[in-house]
Amino acid sequence: MNAEAFRQELIAKKALYQKQLMEISLLITDIRAKGARHVEKLIAHELHHLNLKDAQFLVEVTEKERLSLDGNDQIIFYISTNKGHAPKPLSDVASGGEVSRVMLAIKSVLAEVDLIDTMIFDEIDSGISGKTAQLVAEKLYSVGTKRQIIAITHLPQIASMADEHYKIVKLTSKEQQMISVNHLSEKNKVEEVARLLSGKEITETVRLNAKELLKFAYNYKNNG
Repeated sequence: MNAEAFRQELIAKKALYQKQLMEISLLITDIRAKGARHVEKLIAHELHHLNLKDAQFLVEVTEKERLSLDGNDQIIFYISTNKGHAPKPLSDVASGGEVSRVMLAIKSVLAEVDLIDTMIFDEIDSGISGKTAQLVAEKLYSVGTKRQIIAITHLPQIASMADEHYKIVKLTSKEQQMISVNHLSEKNKVEEVARLLSGKEITETVRLNAKELLKFAYNYKNNG
């Protein structure tokens, strides 16, 4: 076979492979588009449970300029958290507290199929309090029944729902900065939840509140 014939053969093979690649990518696009509708409903349901009652969640699947290892699609999440507002890209419209809840909702939906064994939530409590904090705590526990959850939090509702508690303290001297991590006993657990409830001054009333919060979390986890 001369060089020109070999070149033409390679060109034909390239065209064939490109055609097959595009057919496969279009099949993946169709699967993703159908899956997106299902995921939208599941995530919207989770958001409503996390006290975003009017939230709309959309998954847009659009064609990319160039085919890549991920396929021919670009995925953008759209959200609206208020009635009468059209959904916009999540990165443009959501507040800190909303982003935390959206992330938790997504993780909750994907927990059944996600291969990640451990999930770390840092600042999941950003911008939330009260009833919403309790709902987030309950959802974290729910996800934690399927995966290991590590949550760094300053909210007593979320801290109380954990099975194990660790206190993290930053120690600074003139020479260096260190981080201390200590596992908490039952007594110290009460003290730390009480500290989260009141700040500096911990009274017996605050300790009683902390015990009640921990008892509520225990009963929720064991009785549903």
